[in-house]
Amino acid sequence: MKKVIVHFLSLIVFASCNNTEEAVDNVSNVIVVPKAISYAIIKIFPHDTTSFTQGLFFHNNKMYEGTGMEKESKLMVVDLNTGKAEKRIALADSVFGEGITLLNNKIYQLTWQNHKVYVYDANTFKKEKEFEWPFEGWGITHNDSSLIISTGGSNLYFVNPATFKIEQTVGVSDNNGYIDSINELEFVNGSIYANKYLTDIILKINPKTGIIEGKVDLSNLVKESGSSYDPRSLDAGLVLNGIAYNQETKSFYLTGKRWPFIAEVKFN
Repeated sequence: MKKVIVHFLSLIVFASCNNTEEAVDNVSNVIVVPKAISYAIIKIFPHDTTSFTQGLFFHNNKMYEGTGMEKESKLMVVDLNTGKAEKRIALADSVFGEGITLLNNKIYQLTWQNHKVYVYDANTFKKEKEFEWPFEGWGITHNDSSLIISTGGSNLYFVNPATFKIEQTVGVSDNNGYIDSINELEFVNGSIYANKYLTDIILKINPKTGIIEGKVDLSNLVKESGSSYDPRSLDAGLVLNGIAYNQETKSFYLTGKRWPFIAEVKFN
C-alpha cells in the first residue's frame, strides 16, 4: 500500500513539474505590449517643403535624402543647416522614388511601383546597375551584410546586396498581431526603426523576431518644433516619413513629406 501511495505521489509531482514547465514555456511565448519611448528635441533644421521625403541617411556627417512623386523624384546630398541640396540627380519623370540606403559605398534607391532598384556610386552618383524587384518598394536599410526592405505590408525582406535575392522574411508584429504599412527604415544599434505609414508613429523592431519592442508617438512634433506650418492640415498623407541616425551626434533626425523642418531628437 505504501508503495502505491509513493508511486501516486510521484506521479503528482511529475505532472506538477510538467505543468510548471509548460506554464513557463507559455509565459515565455507571450508578446508583451511595446514600451512607450519618449524623446527630447535637440535642434530644429530647415527642410525643403517641395521634398516628398521617402528616405534619409547620414554618411560622412552629410544628410542624404531620396524623394518621391512622379516628375519630382530625386536623390540628393542636403546641407542640414540650410536645407538646400548640395548635389542632386533627378529620376525619370515616370519613376516614383522611394527609400534609400548606403552599403559598401553603394547607394540603393527603391521605386514604388516601377519594380526597379537603382544602385549608384556613393561618391559620384553615377548609376552602376539596376535590379528587378517583384514587390512595391517602400523602405530600405541594412545590417552591414543584408539589405532590409519593406513593401507596405507587415513583412521585412532580408536581401543579398549583390544579387538582390531574398534570403529571409520576417513578419512584424506586436501583442495584437501583425502590423502593416511598415515604411521608411533605419537600422540602429541592433534594432530597426520604422515609420508606420499614415501615422506619426515610429516603431522599434527586433530584426530577429519581428516583434515591436517600442513605439514613439511623434504626433505633437510639428507643434513642438515651433513651426507655424503643418502639412498634415492640408493633406492627410503628408505624415512623418524619414529617419536618419548620425553616429557622430548619437541623434535621430526626423522629418515628413513636405515638412518645413528636420528635427534632431534623442530617444529615451
